[in-house]
Amino acid sequence: MGKIVLVMSVSLDGYVEGPGRDISWHRVDEELHQHMNDLLRPMGAFLNGRVTHELMTSFWPTADADPEASPTMAEYAGIWREKPKYVYSRTLPEGPAEWNTTVVREVVPEEVRALADRPGEGDIALAGADLITSFLRHDLIDEFRVYVHPVLIGAGTPLFPRPGTPALVPLHLVESRTFGNGVTLLHHRRG
Repeated sequence: MGKIVLVMSVSLDGYVEGPGRDISWHRVDEELHQHMNDLLRPMGAFLNGRVTHELMTSFWPTADADPEASPTMAEYAGIWREKPKYVYSRTLPEGPAEWNTTVVREVVPEEVRALADRPGEGDIALAGADLITSFLRHDLIDEFRVYVHPVLIGAGTPLFPRPGTPALVPLHLVESRTFGNGVTLLHHRRG
């Protein structure tokens, strides 16, 4: 039985993106990028919201064709292309899409759990600020891997918006790790 694992970067003041969807403050270096490759490679699928998916499709499908791409970036481009992706959107056309993607309209808990429970498929990575709220509301997140970047951005999209977020979700700290660039991983499981 696979787990649904939230994987998100956040500023120290709790934002996943700044005004205008700015993520230029992310401090991703080779060490952190290799860690992410190692984490995401065995995942069975990626679950994203439309905004996150469009951000990814604007770069990763051909990132490894760029002669300036580092080996770590090229490796991730392959991981991203090959991995099944489920995008939750009410505006994109429903059904199969480019880059091994399926567009889904609504978060249906039974369908999500069926994805996670496919034998031999591995855990499922979840990302997308708006999507997280739906998954929390349906009690679908098993683990939280939050990468705290040492920066205050002051405004933007919060990681956990208040409406729809449960009042109390007991968690157990599994791991914490600080990378050389100052980013700190806080890895929690449901308590």
